[in-house]
Amino acid sequence: MAINENTELEELIRNATGGSAAPPETPASSGADTEDDSASLDISTLVLVARRSLLWLILLIALGLTASWLYLRYTKPVYKSQSLLKIDERNEGSALGLAGQMAPVAADKGRGSKLAGEVEVIKSNIIYQRLKDSLALDVNYYVQGTVLESELYGTSPFRVLYKITDPALYNRKFDLKFINQQRFTLEFMGQGSSISGEYALGQTVDLPGVTLQVFGTPALKGNVQEENYHFTILSDNAVNQYLDKNLAVEIVNPEANTIQISFNDFNPTKAQDIVNKIDSLYLVEKVTRKNEATRNQLKFLDQILDENGQNLERAEDRLQSFVQKTGTYDTKAELEAISGKMEKLEADRLKLTDKMSLLTEIEQMARQDRLTRDETQTVEQSMPAIAGIEDPQLLQQLNELNNLQWNLRRISRSYTDKTETVQRNKADIEYARTAVSRLLKQNQKLLRSELSRLDQQRNRLNGDLQSLPAKGTELARLQRPMGLYDKFFLQLMDRKVQFNIEQAGTTADFQILSPASPPSAPISPNRLIVYASGLAGGLLLGLGLIAVRYFMHNTVTNVRELERNTKASVLGIIPTYDKEKMEVSRLVVDKNPKSAISESIRSIRTNLDFISSAKKKRMISVTSTISGEGKTFVTVNLGGIIALSGQRVIILDLDMRKPKVNLAFGAQNVKGVSTILIERHSIQECIQPTSIESMQFISAGPTPPNPSELILSDKFDLMIQELFQTYDVILIDTPPVGLVTDGILIMRKADIPLYIVRAEYSRKAFIKNMNRLMRSNNLTRMCTILNDASTRGSGYGYGYGYGYGYGYGAYGQGYYEEPEARPLTFSEKLKKFFN
Repeated sequence: MAINENTELEELIRNATGGSAAPPETPASSGADTEDDSASLDISTLVLVARRSLLWLILLIALGLTASWLYLRYTKPVYKSQSLLKIDERNEGSALGLAGQMAPVAADKGRGSKLAGEVEVIKSNIIYQRLKDSLALDVNYYVQGTVLESELYGTSPFRVLYKITDPALYNRKFDLKFINQQRFTLEFMGQGSSISGEYALGQTVDLPGVTLQVFGTPALKGNVQEENYHFTILSDNAVNQYLDKNLAVEIVNPEANTIQISFNDFNPTKAQDIVNKIDSLYLVEKVTRKNEATRNQLKFLDQILDENGQNLERAEDRLQSFVQKTGTYDTKAELEAISGKMEKLEADRLKLTDKMSLLTEIEQMARQDRLTRDETQTVEQSMPAIAGIEDPQLLQQLNELNNLQWNLRRISRSYTDKTETVQRNKADIEYARTAVSRLLKQNQKLLRSELSRLDQQRNRLNGDLQSLPAKGTELARLQRPMGLYDKFFLQLMDRKVQFNIEQAGTTADFQILSPASPPSAPISPNRLIVYASGLAGGLLLGLGLIAVRYFMHNTVTNVRELERNTKASVLGIIPTYDKEKMEVSRLVVDKNPKSAISESIRSIRTNLDFISSAKKKRMISVTSTISGEGKTFVTVNLGGIIALSGQRVIILDLDMRKPKVNLAFGAQNVKGVSTILIERHSIQECIQPTSIESMQFISAGPTPPNPSELILSDKFDLMIQELFQTYDVILIDTPPVGLVTDGILIMRKADIPLYIVRAEYSRKAFIKNMNRLMRSNNLTRMCTILNDASTRGSGYGYGYGYGYGYGYGAYGQGYYEEPEARPLTFSEKLKKFFN
C-alpha cells in the first residue's frame, strides 16, 4: 500500500510541476541515499516499536509459559530405572598349576563381540517370556484421575484372571466400577456392541469371547467406590513391543566388561521391578547356558575319543603282524642308509675318474718337448691339479724331465745335435720319459682296480634298493592310518584335558555393580527445559513481532527521524493536545498562553524570525501531503502566537475544496477568497475577526470549479499586495500537495513555505516526496514542523532549524500552566502507557 501511495504522490507532484521531473541526481549520491535509508538501523524507531509491542511481548511470553504448563499438566512423566552389570570370567588355572597349558588370550579374544552377544541374550524372547511369567505384565490396572490416568502397579484393589477366546479383545479397555466391597460393574466394547453387567468378586464371568474372574487385594478399602478403574489385557505381541520400546541395554565399557540395563515407564516402581527381574533372570539364563554347553561339549568329546580309540587299535594290530612277518619296521631309514652309501660311492668313483683323466693328460704332456712355459716354473705351478695325485715319485720324475728338457734347449743353442753333450742329454731325457710313463701306467692300473671295486659295491646296493619298494609301500600303507588315528587321538585327549582345566579354572563372574533403584525424578518431561522452551518460544515470537512491526513501520514517529530523512529545516515540534477532544481544528493558544503547546509554537515563531526577520512583510504558506496532518491547526495557532507578539496577521484559507479555517473560528463560509478573485466581494468585505484583536482571517469561500486557475491569475497577486499594506504576516492554509496542485503553486509565491508532518500519521514516503518537491521547485527556504508528537521523551522543548533552544524543561515540572485534563479511561491509560 505504501509503495502504491508513494507512486501516486510522485505522479501528482510531476503533474503539479508541469510535467517536469526532479533534477537529475548523480548515481553516486542516489545510491548512497538509498543505501543509507535501507541499511541504517533507526534505534529510536526500534525502541518505540518495542515499547508499543511490550504488551504483546508479555502476552506471548505468558502464552509460551502457559503452553509449557499445559504440556506438563497433560503429559505423563516418564521414569527411568537402571542397573550396572559386570559380566566377566575369572581364570583360576594358575591355582591348579596348569596355567601354562591354557591359551593366554582366550579371555580377551572377541571381547566386544562377546558383550554384544550378551546384549542380544538380555533382549531375547527367552528373557521376555520369563519376565512375563514372573511379573504378570499381561494385565495393566489403571485408575482415572482428574486429567490423566495412573497405572496401579502393585497397588490395584483387584486382580483379574482371564481366558480370551476372541483375539480382538486383547489390548481393549475394560471399565470397572465398585458398588461396594463385594460387587462391581464391568463394561467394555465387544463384538461391535457395548457389554456390561454387575458381578460379585470371585464370580466366574462368562462373556462373549472372554471368561473373567475378579478378586480383591489387600488394597481394597472403603473408598474404592469413589474411583473409576479400568484394566487392559495385553497380547504377547503387545507386551514384546512394550518391552522392546522401553528396554535399553548398552555396553558401557568393553574393557571392564560392564553392561547397563535401563527401562522407561510411567510408573517408577514398575520400571525398577522390571530391571531387577531382568538382572536375576539373566543370571539364571547365563548359568543354565554355561552348564548345558559344558555337558554337550564333554559328551561329544567322549564319543569321538571312543570311536578313534577303536580305529587306532585295529591299525596297530595290522602293523604288528606285518613287522613280525617281514622283519622290516622302518623301510624309510634303510632307504636313506642305502641312498647315502650310493651317494658316497658315486662321489668316490667321480674322484677316481678325475684322477684317470689327469694321468692321461700328464702322459700327453710328457711326450711333448716342454712341461712348463719358462725355465723358472715348476710342474706343480704349471699343472696345479697334479697335487691330487698322491705319488711323490711321479712328481719328482716330471720335474726332472722338465729340467732335462730346458737344459737341452740351452745346450742346443751352443752345440749341434751330433755333439756328445747333446746326444747324452737326449738319452737322459728319453730315460726320464720312460720312467714317467712307467709310473703313470702303474697309477692308472691302481685306479682301474679301485673303480672296479666301487662298481661291485654299487651293484650290490642297487640290488638291496630294488627289494625295498614293496616292503616300503606296504609298511607305509599300514603306518598311514595308524599315524592319523594316533595324532587325532592325542589331539582329542589334549582338548579334553584343556577343556576340563578351563572349566575347573574358569568361573562365571556376574556382579550387579549398581542395582536398580526407584527413580526419584522423571527423565521426561524436564520441567526446567519445558518452561525454558516456553519462555524462549514466547520471547522469540515477541522479538519476531517487534522485528516485523519495525520493518512494517512506515510512519514518522519522532523528530530525530524527521531530521535524518528530510532536506528541509525542522523548525520544531508541536506536542499532542489531549486536554479536550476537538472535532475540528481550533485556536487554543489564546485560552492557554502558558501551556506546553503554546510554548512550542512560540519556539517555532522564534525560529521563523531567524529565517525571515519579523520587521519585514512575510507570506507564510502551510501545507502537508494529505489531509489530516494538522496544517489548519498549525496555521491558526501559529497565527495566534505571531499576533500575540504584536504583529498584524491575516489568515487566508486557500483550501477551496475542503475549507476548515472558518470552522476553527466558528464562522460562516459564504464569502471569501474565491469571491474576491472573481470580484464578487472586496477584501474588506471578506475579512472576519478572531478572538485575538491583531489577527483576522479570510475564509475560502464557495468552492469554485477552477481553484488552480484562480490562484495563477493576476488578481491573486493583487490581493496579496493589498493585504501587505495592512498586515505584517500573511498565513495561507493551502491544500495538501499530495492531493492537488494548488499548494505547490502557493509555495512558489510564499516567503517561507511550511510543510506539516504529523507523528504516527504521516508516512515516510511523504518525506521523500517533500525532498523531491524541494528539488524540483527550488524551494530552498522550505521548513517543516512535526505535529502531534508524543510528549514522552520527544524533546519538544528544544528549538530546531536555524534558531537555538527555547525549551522550558520537561513537561509537568511547573513551567507550564496546563488546563485540567479530562480523566482517562482504563483502556486509554493502558494504551498511553505502552505507547
